[in-house]
Amino acid sequence: MTTITLPKCTIDALVQICAKHHNQPGELINILHEAQGTLGYLPREVQEVIARQLRIPVSRVYGVVTFYSFFTMTPKGRHPISVCMGTACYVRGAETVLDEFKRRLSIGVGGVTPDGQFSLDSLRCVGACGLAPVVLVGEKVYGRVTLPDVEKIITEHSRPASDPS
Repeated sequence: MTTITLPKCTIDALVQICAKHHNQPGELINILHEAQGTLGYLPREVQEVIARQLRIPVSRVYGVVTFYSFFTMTPKGRHPISVCMGTACYVRGAETVLDEFKRRLSIGVGGVTPDGQFSLDSLRCVGACGLAPVVLVGEKVYGRVTLPDVEKIITEHSRPASDPS
């Protein structure tokens, strides 16, 4: 396991996030959401700082991070792609959609493209079963995704942010 040394500015940001929530252990999920929104992921070192600020065991922080699929301990791509593998999505072809993303991006589940543009994950359930199969790119939801849609989704997110087309 690689050890990450957090810069002082990151530690300061985490301390501020915890203080904003009055260092209350009951605010752990909100603190983790804000920390992940700021840093992009929650490595062990971040969890240790949060646990110290809230005066709770690191194991409690780790338990929450690993229980909820929203949280991640590994960096994600600029455009994180998540394919729902819940029952409705699976029955309607989510596995072939996921395989197509893997093929087109040349990465596996949990991987990040070498340029850092895309990461690929699968989820248990998005809660949009009527749109199955469902793909999320960041917070954008794509419903009834077919194999030809995979290329369109990748292309849409491959454009520079300033490209209006």
